[in-house]
Amino acid sequence: MTEQPQVTFIGTATTVLRIGGFTLLTDPNFLHRGQRAYLGKGMWSRRRTDPALSIAQLPELDAVVLSHLHGDHFDRVARRHLARELPIVTTPAAERKLRRWGFRAAEGLPTWSSRELHSDGTTLRLTSMPGKHGPGALDRLLPDVMGTMIDVERAGRREFRLYVTGDTLNRPLLAAVPERYPDIDAMLIHLGGTKVAGILLTMDARQGADLVELVRPKLTVPIHYDDYGVFRSPLAHFVDEARRRGWAAQVRTIGRGETVPLTSPS
Repeated sequence: MTEQPQVTFIGTATTVLRIGGFTLLTDPNFLHRGQRAYLGKGMWSRRRTDPALSIAQLPELDAVVLSHLHGDHFDRVARRHLARELPIVTTPAAERKLRRWGFRAAEGLPTWSSRELHSDGTTLRLTSMPGKHGPGALDRLLPDVMGTMIDVERAGRREFRLYVTGDTLNRPLLAAVPERYPDIDAMLIHLGGTKVAGILLTMDARQGADLVELVRPKLTVPIHYDDYGVFRSPLAHFVDEARRRGWAAQVRTIGRGETVPLTSPS
């Protein structure tokens, strides 16, 4: 590739991705410490951290990748200040609500369908991956969620592949991801072990490690792990699990405000 793919971590699941000459924003959450994010069904969680950047400090964006509509992934700050014409690739249910809010370029992707961006002979393909936010029947009470596979192609040749998990539990339906998309260069994994009323709603350390071993990315970058009180599985637990299983060298941790490459050191 002409430039190294990289990620800047803003906080929660909010990142800036610079890949193949394109710049993407993921899951925009710009609330500050002490402010509450609405999680639906009358539930709130108070933020423990500050975002590393404000919306005004973001670079020029080509698109937003949004896993689902929860207040810690698309908050009232994003709703108020993001440009209404900015493409937002998300679930069909989120598209309908975003369009009602005036985001005219929102596009909902059914699972396994894609949206492409093109620039200077390079194609960036965003493909919706399956996900389940809650266990069993409880999932029907939560917003639809998707992961995203991001492929960079130039001259008909794939140059880089990034999997962004979204807020999913590690469920059997994720086995289809590596079957359809082998050779994943990097994975941004949403962790945190989110618990509401004692029910696990995002991957904890064990589930996250199991997913790494299922997907087998060359590099794993954990995000979404300590910003809200409902997050119960610290990043250290995942790093310890990776060390115990023998692949800690393939994990790259990132602090808020830090930018790191998405290419494996090997």
